[in-house]
Amino acid sequence: MKKNLLVAFLCIALLFAAPNTNAQSLKVGVFDIDLMVQAMPGYRIVDSLVRIYEADSLAVEYEYYQLEYQRLDSTYKADSGLVAAGKKSKALLDFTNEERRKMAINIVYWQQISQNKSNSKRSQYAQPLYQVISGAYRKILEKKKYTLILKPQTYEAGFPIDNIFLSMARELKLQGLPQELLYLGDDPDAVKQPAKPATGTKPKTK
Repeated sequence: MKKNLLVAFLCIALLFAAPNTNAQSLKVGVFDIDLMVQAMPGYRIVDSLVRIYEADSLAVEYEYYQLEYQRLDSTYKADSGLVAAGKKSKALLDFTNEERRKMAINIVYWQQISQNKSNSKRSQYAQPLYQVISGAYRKILEKKKYTLILKPQTYEAGFPIDNIFLSMARELKLQGLPQELLYLGDDPDAVKQPAKPATGTKPKTK
């Protein structure tokens, strides 16, 4: 219901903003550049590289934080007695405690930290794909002149909308798209066939 209201509001706003626009000239499409990149054959390589990065670099980094925390914690406890006995400076103890605290923060928030690093690495690996998609997307927008483009899950089924993923697949000469992208709307490049006369009737002669 909320998605229907959102679409209706956007369409009405566009109509009021452009007095010369009418319902027949309103062109709405559905597209998401991230989903299109993920549908590219080369994205499988990106996935593989990210998994290698997570298994090698991130796993090693997390292990380092754990070992370093244990070392600093042992050092801090041992030096606490030496500071109390006047054999070590409190400044050195405070430094060890601060380093221990940093390691602890990395361990506690590791899931978020590792996810951010993984996403950043994924964006880096996928950058060439984004450039290809962006170029093809610009060509389609220049040709189709859409009034409004929505992302999937922001409108209800049945709303008249062009499935831009299909146009992108043709532009990029992709062999196929994931099933979830095939039925998001109408095919904007489909050739409409003229309606056939009803069976049993004959065209009127003049």
